[in-house]
Amino acid sequence: MAGRRGASGCSVVALCLLLVSLVACGGRPASDAATDAVQRVLDRRAAAVVDRDAAAFARTGAGYDRLRAVPFAEWSYRVTGLRRIGDTATAEADLRYRIEGHDRAPVVVGRTLRLSVDAGGGWYVDAERPAEKAAEQLWDQGEVLLARGERSLVLGVGQSAEKLASYAELADRAVPEVTRAWGTEWPRRTVVLVPQSLEGMAGLLGSPASSYRGIAAVTTGETGDPARAPADRIIVNPVAYGVLGSTGKQVVLTHETTHVATRAHTSAATPLWLSEGFADWVGYLAAGRTPPQAAPELWRAVSHGRVPATLPTDQDFGFTGSAAELAQAYESGWMACRLIADRWGEEKLREFYRAVGAHDEREGAVEDALERVLATNLADFTEQWRAYLRLQFA
Repeated sequence: MAGRRGASGCSVVALCLLLVSLVACGGRPASDAATDAVQRVLDRRAAAVVDRDAAAFARTGAGYDRLRAVPFAEWSYRVTGLRRIGDTATAEADLRYRIEGHDRAPVVVGRTLRLSVDAGGGWYVDAERPAEKAAEQLWDQGEVLLARGERSLVLGVGQSAEKLASYAELADRAVPEVTRAWGTEWPRRTVVLVPQSLEGMAGLLGSPASSYRGIAAVTTGETGDPARAPADRIIVNPVAYGVLGSTGKQVVLTHETTHVATRAHTSAATPLWLSEGFADWVGYLAAGRTPPQAAPELWRAVSHGRVPATLPTDQDFGFTGSAAELAQAYESGWMACRLIADRWGEEKLREFYRAVGAHDEREGAVEDALERVLATNLADFTEQWRAYLRLQFA
């Protein structure tokens, strides 16, 4: 399951919220001198992170132990606002960071820092947290532990070293599976975040926990040009993921890794039935599951004569409906992609995916790609898909 909201939109929201908070909170706007002094402290704090200098970090504030395991190649703050009350201050800042060997561009997040004047008259960071409405970072939830795979980096909180190593093993298996199905034009490495709980997952996504109950994992990232976008993050729900068997766990991580691979060719024109269906198609390639085994909700509906009339809409993939309806939407997308691979060939499926994503907007994208790549139209394809469901679930 892929996150589809880019970071740029979040930055606009964060800026608006910042302006509101500056009006609403107490204290007075800080002088330029105070702002410059806080910026210098944060510059030293940032340099200490990149240099992995715990002592230098401690001179600016506490909290280094939580993030010491993460291999940061870049870390910097830019103060965007400062409110001072006597010897205390609250700073709003943009944090830019990049994980070595994985992020192609910095991740940018809003942070709120509470500072006070220390005994020497300088500023000291008492606390740092996500800005209002901003998502948490993993180290906000506790000390981060790390497991390195050959093709993956797994970061976790509240997880054992053995558990994180098992995630790395599964992620390493997923990368070559995805490469065989999609091709080599992607970074071929992944970053997996494993929080301690469902609530921790929700915090990383900046959404209520109820939105992800029963969802094993999601992938966040920006669609479009990968050169300007940071690496995707696969975020695991340890509760839902933990109850899966070994095959299910592998399918989930392969599915999410597919979203990482296809990100550059996924756009606003790509319907969820295609992006999620393609990811499931890749995920199930090596699983040896039959359609009734892998798509039980759709099998149940078709076997009772309830063959879907149309391909699922984006709204069908929402988290607010029933679990059965959500599962059927995913299964329907998978069967549509499976149909293309079976009838037109795997290369045509890849070509079709890229052709849809190449459009600037949703309207007409699928129809045009169906005509140009598969020499069919939406009505005929839908009827072929419905017939395929009857055949596979007979």
